[in-house]
Amino acid sequence: MITNSPLTSYAEETEQEKIYRERMTLYTKMESITLIPWYYYAAIDQYERSIRRARKDIPKEQGVIGIYFKPEQWAGYLNPNPEDTNPLSIEIFGGMGQDGNGDGIADINNDEDVLFAFATHLLGYGTDEENIKIALWDYYKRDRSVDLIMGKVKIYKTYGTLDLDKHAFPVPLRFNYSYKNTWGDARGWGGRRIHEGTDIFAGYSTPVRATGYGIVEIKGWNKYGGWRIGIRDINNTYHYFAHLNGFAKDLAVGQVVEPGQIIGGVGSSGYGPPGTSGKFPPHLHYGMYKDNGKTEWSFDPYPHLKQWERAERQAIRKNKKG
Repeated sequence: MITNSPLTSYAEETEQEKIYRERMTLYTKMESITLIPWYYYAAIDQYERSIRRARKDIPKEQGVIGIYFKPEQWAGYLNPNPEDTNPLSIEIFGGMGQDGNGDGIADINNDEDVLFAFATHLLGYGTDEENIKIALWDYYKRDRSVDLIMGKVKIYKTYGTLDLDKHAFPVPLRFNYSYKNTWGDARGWGGRRIHEGTDIFAGYSTPVRATGYGIVEIKGWNKYGGWRIGIRDINNTYHYFAHLNGFAKDLAVGQVVEPGQIIGGVGSSGYGPPGTSGKFPPHLHYGMYKDNGKTEWSFDPYPHLKQWERAERQAIRKNKKG
């Protein structure tokens, strides 16, 4: 489960690898205490971390754990001391704060205390998946949040690691393609709206690849996007691939995919009923959307595409030299 190789000394770890190791240590410790598998904690933590980074009304995380409790939620809404750290008085006032490391203090800023507090909430419902889903709904009061967390559970369980940061450019670099930044441009078909993505022009049937680790949320027809696929990654980011000429064989909703995996081909489908195509040059419409725990919005994918393209070219050159 530890993300670094046993042959790699801690001194050689990158800062990110160190963070992953510390998180996994906490997750597996909590698994040993509660018998709830580590990937549930990883999924909840990553969901919370992602929404904290996407919103301005929640403070950014300070430690390695991203789960956030409001002070009054931690100490108890009726607690006259919102900064209470005494586990006994917190319990009296119905707060969620817990002492997870055994030092006698329920510290809202301590990673182990915070993770144990959420684990205690889950244990109040049960350790099987269905009861964990009920516990999550009761906590977030939002079906979408439960779905997003359970998607992350599936991804972490599939790969058994926290190191899922790799990305790939949507089309193989050996193919001819072109693109520019068109996010926010006006669009007229179907009413006035803005272009929520970047168009990558390429020949018919040019392979289209998953850009990261994620789970397929949608697959099918849309009158604007034609044959399209939507993939949600561990950062609550939704990756939208539209105007395809078809899908990869056996690709299905709920399937876990990884960067570089072929999911379809470039086409010119859309702007009409199912089967409509050829109304524009073949291209891939690639969009990115962020869920912040309350709503979802489009953001410009162009900088990410340039970054992934550049990193992939550098990796190819490095491999050739090696």
